Amino acid sequence: MLIRQLFDAQTFTFTYLVADGINSEAIIIDPVDTKIEQYMRLLKELNLKLKYVFDTHVHADHITAAGKLRELTNCITLLGEATGATCVSKTVCDGEKIHVGAIEFTVLETPGHTQDSFCLYTDGMVFTGDTLFVRGTGRTDFQAGNPVDQYNSIVNKIFTLPDATIVYPGHDYKGRTQSTIGHERESNARLGNNQTRENFIELMKNLDLPYPAKIDIALPANKACGTVSSDCQNSGN
Repeated sequence: MLIRQLFDAQTFTFTYLVADGINSEAIIIDPVDTKIEQYMRLLKELNLKLKYVFDTHVHADHITAAGKLRELTNCITLLGEATGATCVSKTVCDGEKIHVGAIEFTVLETPGHTQDSFCLYTDGMVFTGDTLFVRGTGRTDFQAGNPVDQYNSIVNKIFTLPDATIVYPGHDYKGRTQSTIGHERESNARLGNNQTRENFIELMKNLDLPYPAKIDIALPANKACGTVSSDCQNSGN
């Protein structure tokens, strides 16, 4: 299997290009609009055909490259069915299978960070978007986020995966690139070591984090697969 972990330093976002080898089909997970040239260059260098683009949720901190990549490659764009987005080629639901070459991904519905958060699992690895980070979790204070749902999604679904499963997060702010389910179950700062649901809820309610700087542009744009409306452009937001 071929995996490229790409990083956007402006938004601390990880994007993943995954294929079952060179000269094969590929999927890109959580692409950022400012990195399109990099993605296209990688696809060409590795002689990959982009089959899918998957956004783990409607992002608030960056604009997706999904729509533009579809224009350039004729790929299939995917979002979870809970988004209600109509711009994507296809919405997916919990337990659905996605095939990229010989790789079979299972879609995991993991609401909490947002009501439309999803993860992708394949043997030995899980791409967790903003649901589970290395030693942390995504916030739950906007986009209909819910700490109870977040707790249940992580503890009752993601943490049931095998200990050795590699966790590939959607963001990191301290230079960490991956973890494992076993490590996160034991030592995650918010949920590890059998943290109670009540303590987690209290912690999440009191994070007091600033809203993402691009939220007013990113949310409507990402519901339109990365198209920024003229109203947002003209307002200077």
